[in-house]
Amino acid sequence: MNFELKTLDLTAAASLKTDVLIVLVSAALKPARGSLSELIAQARKSGDLDATSGKILSVWRAAGVSAGRVLLVSTGDGHARQVRQAVAAAVASLKSVAPQSLTLWMEDASEQRVHAATQAVADTSYVYTATKPTAKASALKRVVLGLPTPSQTKAAKADFDHACAQVAGVALAKEWGNRPANHATPSMLAKVAQALGKKPRVRCEVLGPAQIQKLGMGSFAAVAQGSREPMRFIVLHYNGAAKSQAPTVLVGKGITFDTGGISIKPAAGMDEMKFDMCGAASVLGTFEALAQLQPAINVVGLIPTCENMPGGLALKPGDVVTSMSGQTIEVLNTDAEGRLILCDALTYAKRFKPRAVVDIATLTGACVVSLGHVRSGLFSASDELAHALEAAGEAALDPCWRLPLDDEYAEGLKSNFADVANVGGRDGGAITAAKFLQRFAKDYPWAHLDIAGSAWKSGAAKGATGRPVGLLLHYLLGTVPKRQSKATVPQAKSVARRRSPKRLA
Repeated sequence: MNFELKTLDLTAAASLKTDVLIVLVSAALKPARGSLSELIAQARKSGDLDATSGKILSVWRAAGVSAGRVLLVSTGDGHARQVRQAVAAAVASLKSVAPQSLTLWMEDASEQRVHAATQAVADTSYVYTATKPTAKASALKRVVLGLPTPSQTKAAKADFDHACAQVAGVALAKEWGNRPANHATPSMLAKVAQALGKKPRVRCEVLGPAQIQKLGMGSFAAVAQGSREPMRFIVLHYNGAAKSQAPTVLVGKGITFDTGGISIKPAAGMDEMKFDMCGAASVLGTFEALAQLQPAINVVGLIPTCENMPGGLALKPGDVVTSMSGQTIEVLNTDAEGRLILCDALTYAKRFKPRAVVDIATLTGACVVSLGHVRSGLFSASDELAHALEAAGEAALDPCWRLPLDDEYAEGLKSNFADVANVGGRDGGAITAAKFLQRFAKDYPWAHLDIAGSAWKSGAAKGATGRPVGLLLHYLLGTVPKRQSKATVPQAKSVARRRSPKRLA
């Protein structure tokens, strides 16, 4: 799907050749002259188009309009959330029509309206086809976003480019989140990362079992030992700034299927455990967006990926494993495996001397109980980092909510047989999981995003959401230095040179 940004007043929009023209009508819009303005005025006067956000009036072959179908869509007071709701409703109503081209006209591009509208079109048009040959891919190929004046178009260009990159990143995260576990193994995720490594300023390294064992990642390796699928540790680098600029490190949980291991999950709903790699998918999606935008920052992506399976070699409740940090862990529940692979990745992150580390994981059902499916859980001992992530989430319409990290919550993680236990009981489960991770992230500013409730939807709308790519991308772009000398930014051609891929053990 190609997105274009154009200057179009209502008169120009009426004459544009397009299958469908969607006109966003806020309560503040004052129609002037022309066929579309008259149509809006008549619709309001007759009561067919009130100010309720998402209200749609569909007109076929409107007089003076080139588009075969016109949709007048109310956006209430025109805030970004209402724009998103209105555009999603309008595009959803067109699924039986299957247009190939669509023009979306809006009167104002400020306050994240461009992001909201662009992402809503992409999300609502998305169709999963990878393992469903009977599904018809979206016919929509061209989307024009029209703004009324050249000054508005110019002012919106940077936001539009950001929105398009975010659309691509979210699409990649959704696609791989939705794939069944036998079509999204650790090796397959590694190939996706290696493909990203061919893009300008991106480099990829993939480590196999022997290399992971050599690093001393005993906690990560223990989770993988019950599966026939070999584990992978993916290291992505986006180099957009000088080497002296400390990177932000993103760590994504990549459990491509989680049975719970020996502490096996109930059968009902276990199919949704293919989504347990959505943290990894969000890191891949963020790198896709970074490769498009080429911002002047450095970012490292770390993805420990494996399956959590029962079997003769599987990790057992009561086993004690040694993490890369040297800390021993008593595994009281093998279904609390995400923290076991993340802790070694968090230790590995120290070598990059990062400005900040953010881990992203579908970690706990307790977080879903706490926050539902609206906000991701946010944990951090750094107020500065937490506030930046909260602000990024609000701007991206991908919100999170900060939960506490009081030391008292770690009391339940004490063990008689190891330095720490991997679970601390049911009460405050999302917090005790975060407290476990915090033990391995004391050498740098760190935040944990629990996306168990936001990364996918159940029921009739079952599928990955692509979250929190939007939040992560907004946060990362907010770290771009305000004044960046061109001389300090590596040229894409020089950065694009990559090492030969290491042989996997």
